[in-house]
Amino acid sequence: MEDDSIGTRIVGAARSLPELVVTNDDLAALVETSDEWIHTRSGIRTRHISRGESVSTLASDVFRKLVSGAGYDPDDIDLLILATVTPEYLTPSSATFVLRETGAKNAFAFDINAACTGFVYAVSVADKMLRSGLYKKAIVIAGDTLSKFVDWTDRATCVLFADGAGGVLMEACDGAPCILAEDLHTDGSYAMSLRAAKLPIKNPWYEDPGPEEPYVIMDGKAIYDFVVTEIPKSVRAILEKAAMTIDDIKYVICHQANSRIIEGVAKKLKTGIDKFYISISRYGNTSASSMPIALSEMMEKGLVHKGDRIIISGFGAGLTWGSLLVQF
Repeated sequence: MEDDSIGTRIVGAARSLPELVVTNDDLAALVETSDEWIHTRSGIRTRHISRGESVSTLASDVFRKLVSGAGYDPDDIDLLILATVTPEYLTPSSATFVLRETGAKNAFAFDINAACTGFVYAVSVADKMLRSGLYKKAIVIAGDTLSKFVDWTDRATCVLFADGAGGVLMEACDGAPCILAEDLHTDGSYAMSLRAAKLPIKNPWYEDPGPEEPYVIMDGKAIYDFVVTEIPKSVRAILEKAAMTIDDIKYVICHQANSRIIEGVAKKLKTGIDKFYISISRYGNTSASSMPIALSEMMEKGLVHKGDRIIISGFGAGLTWGSLLVQF
C-alpha cells in the first residue's frame, strides 16, 4: 500500500550501446535499400548491433553507471526491475545476471515483458514499490538485443530494429511522487499484430504442426494507425488528470519506433515537433530502452532541470501502451 508521506524522484539516467555501429549503407549491402529510402521512411541513419553483448551485459553497464554516478555502492540498491523481450534464458531472469555481474547483493530483482512499453510499465511499478516504504533505492533498466529476432533478408524490418539498454535510478524521498499522472493499457485483440519467436509445444505426445520462424512479424500499417490514435489519447488523459495542458510540458519522449509515428503524434496533439526529443536517427528502434536512452542524452546535454515536467510515452507488442507525466 502506498504511503502518501513518501514521494519518489529520478536521480539519474544512463545508457549502454554495443560497440558496432551499422549504417544504412551497410544494410544496403545486405538487402535492396538505400540510405535515402531508410531515412525518409523511418528517420534512422545508424544503429548499434550486438557482436556478443547480451542484455545482461548492457544492463550491467547501465547499472554500474547509475550507481557510480550517484556515489553509491551496488549493495545500496534494494530493487532492480529489468524490462526486456530478449533475455539470454527463459529462466532465470536476466535481472539475476545483472546482480551477478555487478556484485549487488541486496536487491530484489525481476524481469518484466511489456515489449516496447516495458520501461513505462517498469517505472510505474518501481514508483509504487518505493512509495510502499519497503524499498529505498531502485534501478529500472530496459534493454534488448532485438537483432537476434531480425530476419536480415527482410528490408521492412531489418532496417528498423537495433540493440541497446538504458535506465534510471529512482529513490524514495519526502514529498510528492515524481509521477504526477499515468495512463497504462493493454489490448490483447491486437496480440498478433507484432510478435516474435513463438515457442512451439513439442513433447512425446504432441508436436506443434506449424511453428513460426523466430523473427519479428509486424503489421506496420496497423501499428502506425493504432499508435497515432491511442498515444495522443493517452497523453491527453494524463494532462487532464494533472489539470495541465501540453504547454505545461517541457518535453515529450515517445518510444523511438519511427520518426513518422512521432510526427503523427505531434500533429494529433496540435503541438510543434520541437517539443518531442528525437534520437532515433542515431540508435534505431531499440524497443523499451529507446526512452531511457533518450532521457540519458537529454540529462547529459543539460536539457532537464529540477521542476521540469516531461511526458514519457511507450507503445509496443501486446498491444501495450501508456504514458507517464514525470516531474524532476
